[in-house]
Amino acid sequence: MDREKTMNKGGSGPTAAAAATAAQKQKTLMQRVETDIANIVDNFSQLVNAARVNDPPVRNSQEAFMMEMRASRMVQAADSLLKLVSELKQTAIFSGFAFLNDHVEQRTNEFNQHAEKTDRIMARIGEEAAASLKELEAHYYSSAQRS
Repeated sequence: MDREKTMNKGGSGPTAAAAATAAQKQKTLMQRVETDIANIVDNFSQLVNAARVNDPPVRNSQEAFMMEMRASRMVQAADSLLKLVSELKQTAIFSGFAFLNDHVEQRTNEFNQHAEKTDRIMARIGEEAAASLKELEAHYYSSAQRS
């Protein structure tokens, strides 16, 4: 089990793949935001241009139709942005949990490594203390002042 965890710790694996996927998704979402905002701005400017009042009644009805079409496109772009915001919220929530899980696993691995290192140090200190104690006992029992 520990062997699997250490094998996945390198530069590739699930975390690298998840990071690449997240980066690609972020790029896609940013492109959608830019496209939707550009659509809203373009349609708004066209809506303002079409709102000019002219005398011929036919031209006014054409302009009214153009204004309705531009307003409809603005609503569609705004709706797309709202869906994008919802998707971003969901992504933030779920990727946040994934990040937290990865972080907890990483910290657990670090603490396990520290525990193993501490155990090795304590074992070495115990061995050194036992060797020093034997040496001191031998010196004590062989000394002339042992009385």
